[in-house]
Amino acid sequence: MATILCVDDEPSVGVVLEAALSKLGHTPVLANSVDEAVKAAGRQQFDLIISDYRMPNGTGIDLLSTLEKEGHQIPVIIMTGYSSVEHAVMSLRSGAIDYLTKPVRQETLRIAVTQALEVIRLRKENETYRQELSGLRGKRQILGESQAMRRVLEVVATVAPTKATILLQGESGTGKELVARAIHEQSPRRDRPFITINCAAMPEGLVESAIFGHEKGAFTGATARTAGAFERASGGTLLLDEISEMRLDLQAKLLRVIQEQEFERVGGQQSIRVDVRLIATTNRDLKVEAEAGKFRQDLYYRLNVVPVHLPPLRDRVEDIPVLVHNFVGRAASQLGVEVAGVTPEAVAVLQQRSWPGNIRELMNAVERAVILSRGGVLRAEAFIEDASSIGVRSWPSPAPAVMAAPGGGAPVSNAIAAGSAVDSVNLDELEAAAILRALAATGGNRTRAAKLLGISERTLRNKLNNPKPAKA
Repeated sequence: MATILCVDDEPSVGVVLEAALSKLGHTPVLANSVDEAVKAAGRQQFDLIISDYRMPNGTGIDLLSTLEKEGHQIPVIIMTGYSSVEHAVMSLRSGAIDYLTKPVRQETLRIAVTQALEVIRLRKENETYRQELSGLRGKRQILGESQAMRRVLEVVATVAPTKATILLQGESGTGKELVARAIHEQSPRRDRPFITINCAAMPEGLVESAIFGHEKGAFTGATARTAGAFERASGGTLLLDEISEMRLDLQAKLLRVIQEQEFERVGGQQSIRVDVRLIATTNRDLKVEAEAGKFRQDLYYRLNVVPVHLPPLRDRVEDIPVLVHNFVGRAASQLGVEVAGVTPEAVAVLQQRSWPGNIRELMNAVERAVILSRGGVLRAEAFIEDASSIGVRSWPSPAPAVMAAPGGGAPVSNAIAAGSAVDSVNLDELEAAAILRALAATGGNRTRAAKLLGISERTLRNKLNNPKPAKA
C-alpha cells in the first residue's frame, strides 16, 4: 500500500480521489497547487503523485520540473480534462509515468496506480540488484582472505563512495588496476566511463595529447580535434597507471587539473571544465621519488589523499590456494580443457616460491600447468619446471638416478653402484639430487623433506639459499 499525493485545484476532484484511493487501501494526501505539492514533498515521503495537468499557478509539467530541481525522485501520473495527444506526449516526455483523463473512473484509476507502483517497485529492485552485482563483481576481482587483503578491501569500501583522489602503490603484478576498477564499480560513478592511461607504455610525445586532447593543427598529424582522457572520463573515473613515469612538465599541468578541474587541449586556448575522480598507480615509492627530485612534491601530496598499499604475493601466501583454484577454473574454461583439481602438494609447492612477478606470475604458472597437464589433476610436478622453481638456481643438474647403498647407507649414484671410483663422484651433485628428490617426493614441503633427509629444516633452508657451485 502506498502514500499518494493528489494535486488538483478543484476540491471536488480531490475528494473523489481521496475516497477512491482509500478504498483501494492507499493513504491519500491532498494539495491544491504546485507550490503546496512541493512543500508537502519536502515534509513527507510519497510513493506516487497524481497531479492535474492545468492549474491556476502552474501545470503538472511545472510540478515535474520543480520536483526534479528540488531532488525529489517521485513518479507522477498526470490527469486532465483537456485530453489530447499533445498533452499526453508532453507529459510523458517531461517524465510522467502515466497519463489519465477526467473524469477519472475508479477502475481506470486502480489500474493506473497499480501499474505505476509496480513499475516503481521493479525500478527499485533493479537498482538494488545492480548495486549488489557491482559489489560482487568488484569482490570477485579481488581475491584473498589474508589480513593484508582484508585491510585493502576495507579501505576500498570506505573510500569508493567518495570523490577522493587515491594513490595505489605496489609492485608490478599485485593487482593495482583491479583495485582501481573495484573502487569505480562501488562508487556512485559506476555507470559513467572508466578510462585508463598507461603513462609508461605510451610514447613520451603522445602522453600529453592522450591525457588532455588536442586541437586540429596542434602538431603534425593532428588532422582533427580529439578529446583526451579527462574529457572522455568526465563524470566518471580516470586511472593514470604508472604515474611515476610522467614527465615533470606534464605533472605541473596535471596538478592544475586536479586543483581546478579544468584544462586546455594541446594547441587550444579555451578552458574545459570536467568532473573526474582520479586514481593513480605506481610501482615505485613516490615519496622517495619526490625527495630525490624525480617527481613533483606538490603533485605527490595532491595524489596521496588516500594512499593504498597493495601487498606482494610473498606477504600473503595464505591467499595462494584460493587464487590458484580460481585461476585453474578460469584457464580451463578459456582453453576448453577439463581439470579435475589441484593437489595439496601442488599448492604447497606454489606457496614456497617468492613470486617476484606476484599475481600475474602465479596466473601464468597456473595457465602453463593447465596447458601441459592435458586434463586430470594438477600435481606438484606440473609446477616444478627446474631447480630455479624451488630456489636452487645455481645448483648443477642432478645425477640421472640415485640408488640406496647396500646395508641402508647413504645414497650413491649409479656410477658408484656400477663400480666407478669414489673420487670421481661429485658429492655436491649427490647432495643437490637428494634434496631435489626429497622436495619432489613431499610436494615441496620443506619440513617433511628435511625429516626425510635426516637433517633440520634450518639446515635444509641454508642449503637451498646458499647452494654450492658445480665443480669443474
